[in-house]
Amino acid sequence: MIIVGVDGSAPSQAAVEWAAGDAFRMRLPLRIVHAVDRSPYQIGKYPNVALPDVLLGEGQRVLREAEALARECQPTVEVETQNVEGTPAVVLRDQAEDATEVVVGSRGLGGFAGALLGSVSMHVAGHVHCPVVVVRGEPRSVHGEVVAGADDSPECEPALAYAFEQAKLRGAALRVVHAWQLPVHAFAPEAAYDMDEVRAAQQQIIRNRVEALSKDYPDVRVVEAAVSAHPVDALTEASEQADLLVVGSHGRGALGSMLLGSVSRGVLHHARCPVAVVRA
Repeated sequence: MIIVGVDGSAPSQAAVEWAAGDAFRMRLPLRIVHAVDRSPYQIGKYPNVALPDVLLGEGQRVLREAEALARECQPTVEVETQNVEGTPAVVLRDQAEDATEVVVGSRGLGGFAGALLGSVSMHVAGHVHCPVVVVRGEPRSVHGEVVAGADDSPECEPALAYAFEQAKLRGAALRVVHAWQLPVHAFAPEAAYDMDEVRAAQQQIIRNRVEALSKDYPDVRVVEAAVSAHPVDALTEASEQADLLVVGSHGRGALGSMLLGSVSRGVLHHARCPVAVVRA
């Protein structure tokens, strides 16, 4: 099942369209979830006793609109809705326990002008173990390409496998980007590098990763790109002409977004297309 969180915002509506499309391609049911969060309104000596009914009614309205949008986009997809009490991040994290994929908008109604990524989407991407797709609200053209970040760590393997599957389902090409930078030797500034040798070694990293999966996806056209740049810069640039950007996560922290690695956090903030975070 695919789970999509909604709150009535533009990114939320874009997330519904995205989730309905993925549900159609994967032949999975779609569950649209709205979190009824009373906590901001329970502060004070005299809480409004009528407020729960108002919040529940608003949630039902949001769900009806989201369900109508999903059915308009993909009439054959099985759709259900749930109005769940709790904070959005916790509700979506709990819903994700039996999900194939979770889809969220990049910034909900509680966001502030200029913020590219809201706290809910960051929290969900950092805590959920199934793939999490973060979708922006701006309309985009279809480019026919999925981009995946790759390195020599085991964390990138599930992300690359997910990217291959997405490219296959979409009939898209897959661009595998490995960004690398020369190490800085503070105590040996005179150290010299054979750039051709370094470049060949970096290209081999991608080749080894791709060859292990390509045999299962013979119809996916793969473009390998090893570039000398910071990974966030390289992936953000590649996202300009992508329908989806897929990254793994090296985060090992204990709190909040620290469960996301620095590259996945940076990409979520700056990429111009939907981003899928696939945790190992």
